[in-house]
Amino acid sequence: MNLRAKWRSLRLNAKFTLVIVLLVWVPVIAFALMFFRNTQENLMRNAASTMELELQDTNTQIAAYVDSINMSMQLFLSDTALTEFLEQVSVDEEMTTQESRSFYNVTIASLERLIYNNPYLYQIRVYADSDTMQEMMPVLYRMSRMDKLAWANEDESEWEGWHFDYGDVLFGTGTGESSERIASYVTKIESYGYGEIGVLEVAISMETLFPRLYGQSEDQWHCFVDGEGIAYFGENDNETYKEQVESILSELNLEDTGECTVTAIRLNGNAMLIGGFYSKGLTGTWISAYDLSAVMEELNVTRNLVFAVIGALLLLLTWLINRIVNGLLRGFYNVLGTVREVQKGNLEARVSVEGYEQEPGGSSSGPVAGSAAKPGGSSFGPSAGSTAEAAISALPMTGVDEPGELALQVNRMLDHINELMEDNIHREVLAKNAEIRSLQNQINAHFIYNVLESIKMMAEIEEKYEISDAVTRLGRLLRYNMYWKSGTVTVREEIEYIRNYIALMNLRFDYEIYLSENLPELVLEQKIPKMTLQPIVENSIIHGIEQMAEDTNIYVKGFIQDGDCIIELTDAGNGMSEERLVWLQKKIAGDVEMEENGVGDSGIGLKNVQDRICLTFGPSYGIQVASKEGCYTKVRIRIPVMNS
Repeated sequence: MNLRAKWRSLRLNAKFTLVIVLLVWVPVIAFALMFFRNTQENLMRNAASTMELELQDTNTQIAAYVDSINMSMQLFLSDTALTEFLEQVSVDEEMTTQESRSFYNVTIASLERLIYNNPYLYQIRVYADSDTMQEMMPVLYRMSRMDKLAWANEDESEWEGWHFDYGDVLFGTGTGESSERIASYVTKIESYGYGEIGVLEVAISMETLFPRLYGQSEDQWHCFVDGEGIAYFGENDNETYKEQVESILSELNLEDTGECTVTAIRLNGNAMLIGGFYSKGLTGTWISAYDLSAVMEELNVTRNLVFAVIGALLLLLTWLINRIVNGLLRGFYNVLGTVREVQKGNLEARVSVEGYEQEPGGSSSGPVAGSAAKPGGSSFGPSAGSTAEAAISALPMTGVDEPGELALQVNRMLDHINELMEDNIHREVLAKNAEIRSLQNQINAHFIYNVLESIKMMAEIEEKYEISDAVTRLGRLLRYNMYWKSGTVTVREEIEYIRNYIALMNLRFDYEIYLSENLPELVLEQKIPKMTLQPIVENSIIHGIEQMAEDTNIYVKGFIQDGDCIIELTDAGNGMSEERLVWLQKKIAGDVEMEENGVGDSGIGLKNVQDRICLTFGPSYGIQVASKEGCYTKVRIRIPVMNS
């Protein structure tokens, strides 16, 4: 049994209960899912915003440290006395005791104050290219002493630049073990004429340069990756983080713009929020990572608890709805029994109702003793053989609930049906009479055509060909007017009608009206409402040409403009005054309701043409009138191009 068959086999109370529960259940579940999804997105958005602020703060701090180090380094490199001293010792030129003491008291003391006045710096050291020079701590040292430092053991070509996370063992054993971890920028000191005369080391504490590497929590960690790809983690240095650095860098895909980037990924099955930026000053990359697994797990637990509560409430709601639906359907079966009686043809059957007041003219008076079904049927409920449902249906409808109201409305409906049946019979009689009158009109039209055809033949027999042609044209006009297969015709058909109309009008006058046409094939094939051009031509003759009583032209021109079809009808008649033209334009636009200025009801034909065009093609189409008194009147018709 397929799903549709199972649905049809369910009882009505089960269907109602299922539908109501679904209408409640689906929105609640959808709302809960949407709520938790939005909560998760807001959580991620807030965490990303917080991380981005931290990254910007870290980037700003690092940039400040780098600027401070660069400034201090430039001050040392630009110190002339220091440069001259290094040049002298590089060639083993001896200095007097007084010169050495003066250099120490002035230059070294000044450089030492510079170091102590900069809170960011750890130390600035100058290593002179001499093994006999007297060292002047804490600034000036022999170059051989720096061999104890980790970066000095590298190739000399790699000395210059940044070195990170090494111990300050300048005065230690040289094993590299030191509680103070530092980072420094190393550059060679060169002099014109002497070449390399020393090495400058500007050092800063790792904890000062990267404070977030120290004191990190369990759910977040940070690291700095230098230009050679070596990662520094501070206190959280472990192999697990190091293995993740490469994948994080490829995921971030940072550029050297210094912009901060934040994204969400999964690492080792955990939801992670990672971010970073590239530091031009340090030529390295800063990475921050937040583990959101604990927060997401807490959110999932809350979500599961909420869904469990919703499920319990929905089960309770299902039970309550089922009880209510069963109670409501008791009255429904009573109504259903009456409907089945009506279906059998007993239009006198009514639902038994009690407890309702009599309404004026109403069919279900109350209290009603209960005429459950007039003779002709006694089976109520879903089936004729269902004794339980028949017993339910036998109960009278009481109270003011919806089933009781439904019973009253069914009784009223049955009364209205009887009235409507009588009305329908009356309408059918009227429709038949209208059909008969329509048939008579067709018969009359055929009679007129036959009479005109007889007159035409008589005229031709008498060789009165002008009369014959006039009768022919009159017949065509009558046929065109009386047959309306559709509301629209082609421009070609309308122009043919105008030709016949003007030819008949010329019979009345001592002068000739000529129709000049300039209509391309595309315009001739366009559809327009029937009898669109005739009222315009009739206005031209009556109001513009007839008063002149002389030979004249009516010029019809058609063209395509801006995707629309334009048809212009121009007469060389009397035209009209500016006042009359303004009034006519208002009349066409519908702004004039009553007759004005004694102009009678002129303009009605043009107004009708305007209305029919608007109804057929839309309000953006219609007619426009232009005129000059004593010269001409032009009516422009705009319709859409209809490609056949």
